[in-house]
Amino acid sequence: MGYLKQFAVPFTGLKAGNYNFAFEIDDRFFEHFEYSEIKHGSVDVEVVLERQQRMMIFNFLFSGSVIIPCDRCGEDFSQPVDGEEQLIVKFGSDHHEESDDVLVITEDEHEIDLSQFIYEYIHLLLPMRKVHGTDENGESLCNPEITGRIKEEEDHPVDPRWEALKKLKDNTNSQDN
Repeated sequence: MGYLKQFAVPFTGLKAGNYNFAFEIDDRFFEHFEYSEIKHGSVDVEVVLERQQRMMIFNFLFSGSVIIPCDRCGEDFSQPVDGEEQLIVKFGSDHHEESDDVLVITEDEHEIDLSQFIYEYIHLLLPMRKVHGTDENGESLCNPEITGRIKEEEDHPVDPRWEALKKLKDNTNSQDN
């Protein structure tokens, strides 16, 4: 937990205005999240804290890349991570989330740990379908041995038992309508 302490931003005593913070995310960061699909990466995070009397607005700017497994072939590849996110923190009587980007904290808190937010925002910047790109000829950069096996499986005829079950399902659905 000591490593993640650097992501705790103290705000007690800050006057209204803007404050800048910079974080370097590397492999050590992702090691602290047990089930992360990201194990390696290098992402620069710039955070601008806009301190107001009754709330704080955190604007995050991400730039870098992470190593993730390809959904198609399973081999790791480098995925660029670039984008912006915003977190609004309000002060209230209890600690809760109003929405995905609005957090309410109590009046007696003096710092906010941004590590979980940074972790989640990096994952949100990843594409839904994570696959290797293509080369200059438009050819996939996936492992050709794996994609060849996938192609072989697609070329095999469908087991007739599955076809019979599909017909039975289609007949049942047409009777329900």
